[in-house]
Amino acid sequence: MTITIVGAGLGGLALARVLHVNGIESVVYEREASREARGQGGMLDIHSGQPALREAGLIGEFFAIARGEGQDMKLLESDGTLLLQEDTPDDAPLARPEVDRADLRDLLLDALPEGTVRWGHAYESAENGEVRFGDGSSATYDLLVGADGANSRVRALLTDARPAHLGQNVVEIGIPDIDRTHPGLAAMVGRGNYWVFGDGLSMGAQRNGDGRVRIGLSFYNTGEDWLATSGIPFDDPAAAKARLIELLSGWDSKFIALIEACDDTVVPRSLSTLPLGLTWEPAPDVTLLGDAAHLMPPVGEGANMALLDGARLALALAAHPDDFPAAVKEYEREMFERTGAAARMSARVQEMLMSPDAARKMLAFFQPD
Repeated sequence: MTITIVGAGLGGLALARVLHVNGIESVVYEREASREARGQGGMLDIHSGQPALREAGLIGEFFAIARGEGQDMKLLESDGTLLLQEDTPDDAPLARPEVDRADLRDLLLDALPEGTVRWGHAYESAENGEVRFGDGSSATYDLLVGADGANSRVRALLTDARPAHLGQNVVEIGIPDIDRTHPGLAAMVGRGNYWVFGDGLSMGAQRNGDGRVRIGLSFYNTGEDWLATSGIPFDDPAAAKARLIELLSGWDSKFIALIEACDDTVVPRSLSTLPLGLTWEPAPDVTLLGDAAHLMPPVGEGANMALLDGARLALALAAHPDDFPAAVKEYEREMFERTGAAARMSARVQEMLMSPDAARKMLAFFQPD
């Protein structure tokens, strides 16, 4: 029977790989023209998702590309006060290592048989066991898996739920090759995550494996139209950085220096989530995984849940190779419970981030009594 996966993100690829390990082949259709079509984002903290990589037979390769030093963390207030610093010993276990999303995706792609991923196929619709793509082509399926992310189009086959704005808008900037170009700022940020909290906004700086420091400025309790009304001229990088500095009025000068050192890449992001605890009635031939199923606040669980979704669905299908409806029911029952708990935890962390005293609440979160 034919398993058709829409979306070559981490969850869809994990599903295809664990199926392959268990002797079941599948086809992945991806709208992007090739694996190099666009950047894949920054670093991921892979912790609860590691069992999926074990099921995929890739845990050794994962540890080889993971950055244990990425577990380092600094937490500060906007006036420069250091609240917390955690430095990871070189021999510490890789409990929460950071890995470049692109490297992890490449690891999964390279572990699939040639031809498993069909590039340049944008999903349009599906009905009666046939999926249609934007280029006019089509394919049959016995099971259709929507792994097509936050704005999933497959989702509409199972639920009317749509993502709603989270009340958070992000502007991403960055400093390339920071060790060479700005060694003082490199030492300040450190090897892992660098978090600064002010009133209603935060700055997160993160060292990437390619030497770039990715910086996200988050503006909390802001509306869906905030990026358009913020006065940030995204088409003029120099003026955009100047406006961001204005918005950080009162912040310590060392944080302003980070923005001044950034290159001309300025990317706006409006964040959304699906309803907490979303479920749907099982269908015999369609299911969802990853952000398509449970888009949650971006506090470190999404990629881990997507990897687990892919592995758990694959194992359910391997256990019921001649009964896809039974496999889907088994998978969705476990997925709803597991990801519901992760979404509730993520919502609690998001509530702390959006509070006026976010720095102190996050300190208590990382250092509970």
